[in-house]
Amino acid sequence: MLRSLLAGLCLSAALPAQVPATDSRNTNVPHTDTHFTARTYKTLGEWQERRAHLRKQILSAAGLLPMPPKTPLHPQIFGRIENRTYSIEKVLLETLPGYYLGGNLYRPLGKPTPAAGFPAVVSPHGHWSQGRLENTDLASIPARCINLAQQGYVVFAYDMVGYNDTIQTPHEFQTNEYLLWDFGPYALQLWNSIRAVDFLESLPEVNKQMIGATGASGGGTQTFSLAAVDDRIQFAAPVNMISLIMQGGAICENAARLRFDTNNVEFASMFAPKPMIMVAATGDWTKNTATEEYPAVKAIYQLYGKPENVEMFFQDAPHNYNQAAREAVYTFFGSHVLGLTGPIKERAIRVEQPSNMLALFNRKLPDNALDFAGLFAEWKQIARDAAASVSDRGQMREMLEYTLGSEWPARVISETHGDTFVLSREGRGDRVTGRRAKDGAVVIDNTWSIDLFQRTGPTDTKMFLTFNRSDDANRVQDILTALAWLNKPNLDLTCSGKAGVICTFAAAVSRQPVKLHAAIPDDSGDFFVPGIQRVGGLRTAKLLANQ
Repeated sequence: MLRSLLAGLCLSAALPAQVPATDSRNTNVPHTDTHFTARTYKTLGEWQERRAHLRKQILSAAGLLPMPPKTPLHPQIFGRIENRTYSIEKVLLETLPGYYLGGNLYRPLGKPTPAAGFPAVVSPHGHWSQGRLENTDLASIPARCINLAQQGYVVFAYDMVGYNDTIQTPHEFQTNEYLLWDFGPYALQLWNSIRAVDFLESLPEVNKQMIGATGASGGGTQTFSLAAVDDRIQFAAPVNMISLIMQGGAICENAARLRFDTNNVEFASMFAPKPMIMVAATGDWTKNTATEEYPAVKAIYQLYGKPENVEMFFQDAPHNYNQAAREAVYTFFGSHVLGLTGPIKERAIRVEQPSNMLALFNRKLPDNALDFAGLFAEWKQIARDAAASVSDRGQMREMLEYTLGSEWPARVISETHGDTFVLSREGRGDRVTGRRAKDGAVVIDNTWSIDLFQRTGPTDTKMFLTFNRSDDANRVQDILTALAWLNKPNLDLTCSGKAGVICTFAAAVSRQPVKLHAAIPDDSGDFFVPGIQRVGGLRTAKLLANQ
């Protein structure tokens, strides 16, 4: 019996991989409430390669690949309030020309400035009704900022877009035109977070080598997003947001392309091996942290030999950043940043009136402030300039690949049946069909006609484009899969109609040079891939396709 079982197992292992009967892109459609399974990584090198990919994927989804120039912040700091142990000031920063971020700066008083300067913390707030002024039992931004200042940190609490003083856009907005340019709340918020770190670095009393971040809910998403792409963040506390069962319920957390083949656990793991505390609760989507998310993140820290640098605080509570959670964060930061031992308890605070906290109370935005349409126009011009500044063809190709979510597959599984064939990328579950023919919208090598992807699965799932490639992006991938199957240089790629635009993008990112035969229009028409205009669109594709 055992011998028969072993023989069967060996036979199964020897069977070649098969093309799936259905295309997983139509049957497996992830969304923000999908229950993901954490990936495992056997070696540090394997993880670091993955981390580098994810970093560029985040930046690409946020319209920050390449990174736009950092223009002067022109900080306005005013309205100082002094208490015995801390001060609070109002702040306006010009994070883009004509675009303003509001916040409050909390500084320690009565403490000698360390030789290296005070550690500092950027503090995004999350989806609380009062934004950075929220002060309830469930969440108090002033309480955490005042207490951190009293402990010896310089803290900058700043707005999400559409909150408090940051009012040049609504909080949530999305159209197909905005998507083509990566113009959205997630992009603006990540950029504002990066500029918030720039602001803290500019303060003479701040230790530039010791800047951290903490926020809850949507502020937790901002925290781990910033920590994943900005190496200046040295310690972090993303609160009640690292989950395998919910990835973010708002557009500001779900840029198109952000979570292709990934999830928040991997994003949080990118901070390893630097100190991080994962705060979770039974009453929200972090309820499985002890058994799923925390072990997965800790496994990455173990690859670095630093498992002690990640901790978990888990409580029986609703979605929150309450006093118990804040005290866990104070204690963790105190141990890893201030060199303290033992728990740090929260002190009671004096709550200031909104008039003493809001930068635009009885004030208007500076005269150069843009309206919404003007900001979008500015964003597009910055994108055009950034794309035009890239001359390296390899960098151009990389920008397009991340925008398309495409790959040159290492192995293509194929099956032929007379004059027809089916292809699939190993481990992907997709299915590309074609036939031996000399006509069709897409013909390769004057021999093989392929059928481009057709959507039959749902597109109305939550945040569809955050997790799933657009139909046109999938069509580009199908051509790449067929080219990789043949894997010969200078194959003829003959395309007609709209397929000419699709083929141009495929030729642009193909790892084998192709001879493109297509009538390419002057613009990409209804070709829809989020972010494609941000990286130069058809102009970039034509340049690269003309090998």
